[in-house]
Amino acid sequence: MLASLKNNRVNIILLSLVVAICLASAFFIVQGGLLLPISLIAIAFLVAIQIMFAQNQKSIVWVMLAYAFTLFLFDREVSHFQWGMLQEGIMVLGFITIIFTARRYDWKSLGNNDVFIWLTVWLFISVAEIANPAGASVQGWLLEVRSAALYPFIVFAIGFLLLKKNADLNTFFYIVLGFSVLAALNGMKQLYIGPSPGEQKFLDDGGAITHLLWGKLRVFSFYSDAGQFGASQAHITLMAFILAMGPFKWWKKLLLFGIGLITFYGMLISGTRGALVGLVAGAFLALLISKNFKAVLVGGIILCIFLGGLKYTTLGNNVYQIYRLRSALDPQEASLNVRLNNQALLREYLATRPLGGGLGTMGDAGSKYNTGTFLATIPPDSYWVKVWGMYGIVGFTIWICIMMYILGKCCGIIWNIKNPGLKVKLIALASGYCGILMCSYGNEVINTSPSSYIVYISWVLIFIGPRLDKELAETNILKSPQNAI
Repeated sequence: MLASLKNNRVNIILLSLVVAICLASAFFIVQGGLLLPISLIAIAFLVAIQIMFAQNQKSIVWVMLAYAFTLFLFDREVSHFQWGMLQEGIMVLGFITIIFTARRYDWKSLGNNDVFIWLTVWLFISVAEIANPAGASVQGWLLEVRSAALYPFIVFAIGFLLLKKNADLNTFFYIVLGFSVLAALNGMKQLYIGPSPGEQKFLDDGGAITHLLWGKLRVFSFYSDAGQFGASQAHITLMAFILAMGPFKWWKKLLLFGIGLITFYGMLISGTRGALVGLVAGAFLALLISKNFKAVLVGGIILCIFLGGLKYTTLGNNVYQIYRLRSALDPQEASLNVRLNNQALLREYLATRPLGGGLGTMGDAGSKYNTGTFLATIPPDSYWVKVWGMYGIVGFTIWICIMMYILGKCCGIIWNIKNPGLKVKLIALASGYCGILMCSYGNEVINTSPSSYIVYISWVLIFIGPRLDKELAETNILKSPQNAI
């Protein structure tokens, strides 16, 4: 009886609170619009996230990854609240959680990790760029330094401390493949049914300049733009097809092959020609590190036939997406020549500026915070070019050496992995990273969600590969007939 009364009181209190919150929200919406209620919802969301992080630390990585896919969806469809700040809020809460449970983690191993050391060096260089003699805006530096150096540093550190098991590797694939398929399906809806209100507003506010060409929509789904969408879809296509070749059950192979076809179509309808470069480069790397020389030969022939068909035939030209993809192999293509001309101007400008113009001087940050400067007038059209412009030839050389060192070290780790299934999974990750790095020559990809997060966590999973290999070996020993009870 008493228990029933207590439960009723609790229910009445909770109901009263809900009603009060609803009434207060309605009042604030009428008085001041949606900003305050959305801010309160964001705070409540962060509180719920913090509770989740405290109960399951690995969820920090998965929430960061899932949010990287949906960030621009919220930005377009919900409101123009600073959703990027919520992304940073998730990072900060995750890092605080780790600090308060510091004894659980192997900090020494993190400190000795090659990638972490190089990311620390790059972060130091990026922070030092605030004193660049070119005198760029501090606000522009603050906006750019986050994606250029802070995010990879934090995401890799958190991932390396938390991810330790083969189950973590599988969870990563479930999240990435799942969200990518949803993105492809949303892209098809965008093309054949029409954009949502938020997507249409994005086009009306200036997005149509680059996303509606000759009356044809370059699909961007719920990503930042078509360039990011196409490159990411190529990334996942590559991973899915490589996984489909692994020593897995037939139905898993079939499912992975189907995912690859869906995301490949997503890549095509994005109209992103640079994605082709990433797809080919990643596939070539996968063949090289597979240790299967028959596969290298057969795969090389297939790649040559595919590229030859695009280059020397007109098959499929009646399909706009194939026609646009084919133009990626045309050295006389107009937009390519515009980019080369811009790079020639940039080369002349940077000849006397080996440290570049400073962070935040190119792209959106340049237009917003460094208006009127030379670099702000040069569209980077490439993350490689953007790094070159901001950091100069000195910084670009350091950055590309770090990227290539990480790629080479990943290949070396994979080369020594014994378990066939794990080896295929890690090859998919390394090839995907290679593809995104090459795509970044044509677009800003490796510094943008979700590709950036996929790459950073891929580094983690490859570098813990030997530990995962050992785990599988021990599991197989325990399962062997001689150890059966």
